[in-house]
Amino acid sequence: MSRKVTKAELIDALHERSSLNRKDIHALIDGLFDEIKKSILSEKAVELRGFGTFEVRVRKGRKRARNPKTGEPVSVSDHGVAVFRPGRELKLEAWKIGSDGDDGSA
Repeated sequence: MSRKVTKAELIDALHERSSLNRKDIHALIDGLFDEIKKSILSEKAVELRGFGTFEVRVRKGRKRARNPKTGEPVSVSDHGVAVFRPGRELKLEAWKIGSDGDDGSA
């Protein structure tokens, strides 16, 4: 399983690559995330060329769903789901992970 990268680690990495201080980078990243969130919640897709697209899709409700924890039947209404679709470049690069000559036996 892959390790997670935190926002603090992203800020540190950007700080090492630029002349901006951590506080300015933190404010910039928070502002970017807020704008992405605000856009997708107002039902607009956010397209970042070469990276991917963030959007909200409406998932159809079901009358006969089941609570996976209790097994109890429940009704689920239509609801929004945040999704990310990777761009072509990201998808192609991600496809290469794990395929560096390994035959899959470990």
